[in-house]
Amino acid sequence: MSPDLLLSRRDLAFLLHEWLDVAELTTRERYAEHDRESFDAVLALSAELAAEHFAPHNALSDANEPQFDGETVTIIPEVAKAVRAFADAGLVSAAMDAEVGGGQLPHVVQQACFAWFQAANVSTSGYPMLTMANANLLLAHASPEQVARFVPPMVEGRWFGTMCLSEPQAGSSLADVATRAVRQDDGTFRLFGNKMWISGGEHELGDNIVHLVLARVEGAPPGVKGLSLFATPKFVVGPDGVLGERNDVTLAGLNHKMGFRGTVNTVLNFGEGAHLPGGAPGAVGELVGEESRGLAVMFHMMNEARIGVGAGAAALGYTGYLRALDYARERVQGRPLDGKDPAAPPVPITAHADVRRMLLASKSYVEGGLALVLKAARLLDDQHTHPDQDGRERAGRLLDVLTPIVKSWPSQWCLAANDLAIQVHGGYGYTREYGVEQLYRDNRLNPIHEGTHGIQALDLLGRKLVMDGGSGLLLLKDAIDDTIGRAGDAGDRQLQEHAFRLAGGLESLVRSVGQAWQSGDPQVALANATYALEAAGHVVVAWIWLDQLLAAHGKQGAFYDGKRAAGRYFLTHELPKVGPLLDLLAGGDQLFNEVDPASL
Repeated sequence: MSPDLLLSRRDLAFLLHEWLDVAELTTRERYAEHDRESFDAVLALSAELAAEHFAPHNALSDANEPQFDGETVTIIPEVAKAVRAFADAGLVSAAMDAEVGGGQLPHVVQQACFAWFQAANVSTSGYPMLTMANANLLLAHASPEQVARFVPPMVEGRWFGTMCLSEPQAGSSLADVATRAVRQDDGTFRLFGNKMWISGGEHELGDNIVHLVLARVEGAPPGVKGLSLFATPKFVVGPDGVLGERNDVTLAGLNHKMGFRGTVNTVLNFGEGAHLPGGAPGAVGELVGEESRGLAVMFHMMNEARIGVGAGAAALGYTGYLRALDYARERVQGRPLDGKDPAAPPVPITAHADVRRMLLASKSYVEGGLALVLKAARLLDDQHTHPDQDGRERAGRLLDVLTPIVKSWPSQWCLAANDLAIQVHGGYGYTREYGVEQLYRDNRLNPIHEGTHGIQALDLLGRKLVMDGGSGLLLLKDAIDDTIGRAGDAGDRQLQEHAFRLAGGLESLVRSVGQAWQSGDPQVALANATYALEAAGHVVVAWIWLDQLLAAHGKQGAFYDGKRAAGRYFLTHELPKVGPLLDLLAGGDQLFNEVDPASL
């Protein structure tokens, strides 16, 4: 497949260089060895590898999902070749420290690079995504000795990584995690329990799989405060890094999902006695970080994965939009409404207003979603490398506020773009030959991945917007107000109108959040949390669009005209949708608390 049907090179160049000014990052010590040319080179390499090694087997892996014969998981061979090519290109460690073999790319550039692979084949890209997040957690929280044994093989693509949180009885309620960790005399722990929905949990793609497992040390208190995190590899790793015995981690079965079919998804049993490392049952695990601080440590990987989910959703929506646009330009059907001659040739369906509506809506969703993800990655770079301490702290706090939106907004609205891509294709859209139905199925998992839509809503309204006396919301307001002010001063009437609309939406959001919390009762305030998430998401993406329009201001050509059209659509057709949502939030309707479950 041509890279031009995966993502837009021109849009990425605009977002990175004209909007986010990634070249400015090269003035910072960490990125001083890079320049625009090196950024563009790795982006071009990513596009090439994604098109050559990931895209060709996307449909094949969907039609031939992993199989388990009771002993071995079999995955089509194209997956191993693709992840090998990814690792050989140095992309696993692209943003990591040079000391571990990394390229020290800015996170924003690395995120843009990885979007190519997610657009090409989100299932196969899941293996390196989890491995990179696993290695990043270890680099941040493991001991130097653990880093030396576990991270280099992952960087080299020989080992893979997972995150093991959910359990069959607990689901997303991590307070109910029941996996036990029994302390051993040698300082290790033996783990006993079951984990559910573990992507990449068993396969033959590499020599080892490092599971990061949440478990409760015997005697630890109930709830999330009693959880610890353990590195629990498929094969026990000796002090010298040499692989030893098979650990007591057993595949109980595979989950078969509607999408992401090429990513093996597993139920894992820890400590069932199928293997006896050291002659005893129990999966050997090593504590990562402090005891009973496991969830705090795990959030390092969870937050990275949440942004990764948002990025994957944006990428899937983006390639769906590009395919629909390509189809619509070639497909001839019908005649203009004012056409009187039935013998006149049919016109491309882009001539029809409703098709233009669907394409423009999709464009606004996917270009807005990708920009949102890259904005978050740019904030991550500022959090770690901004020359000013206050700048680092503000970037980190703003990223905290935005993370639930970055995860959930693309998962909802770039999925809507996939839905529209099917509609643009008409009857062909829901057939397998055209591929857009697979993109929809793949993307439909993202509102659930890494914390459901509702969980992100509780996080946003229950924590992020009201933390530290509402400083999170005020910080977001300050950032948006800055863009509104610059748009108002730009001397362009349409930008001023857009700014006025955004100012009204922002004011309503701030007021409604305050009214929702008037009672001080979380049960009351959070009853309509999903409305807060969806309204805040639209306000934030409207901000992202207005900021892009400022970067495009005064520039001529079809690309910039497209930016202005998509931004105008979002600010005039989409942003007004927040009004009814915020009215419900501010009004504090308690229907969802009051309705009797028996009446559902």
